[in-house]
Amino acid sequence: MLEESLVKKIEVMKNIEEENEKQKTLLKNPNEVDVEAFDKILDDKGELIDRLLKLDDGFQSLFDRVKDEVGDNKEKYKDQIKRMQEYIQEITGMSASIEAAEHRNKKLAEEYFSSAREKMNFSRQTSAAAFNYYQTMNNYRDVPPQFMDNKN
Repeated sequence: MLEESLVKKIEVMKNIEEENEKQKTLLKNPNEVDVEAFDKILDDKGELIDRLLKLDDGFQSLFDRVKDEVGDNKEKYKDQIKRMQEYIQEITGMSASIEAAEHRNKKLAEEYFSSAREKMNFSRQTSAAAFNYYQTMNNYRDVPPQFMDNKN
């Protein structure tokens, strides 16, 4: 069961790596970011992380129950221990890879949001300038009376 839990964890981590690649591809071209696709990727990654945490908790509780048995009979479980150590090494490498991809994607997302913010500010400034122009032009047409009656 411990091995099965580690194998499932590796599968979930591979799915997270795939989602990270999708996110990277999406953010590489900031002018064509599909916000709905970006949100879906984040939701999918959140679900995968939740599954990963549940697998970790299950593995830990199971390991705590069998730790004494395995420790007392290391020779009996030698092959299984070796396989689990290999799985754990693979998981550790994948964790480092995922963390690096997350940092990279975070920088790409920050660049995208910064660019989007700049575009919004530019649009706001352009709208304000256009509004002021139209206001000025509307006031320009209203010519006050040129002749004043000075009679009492």
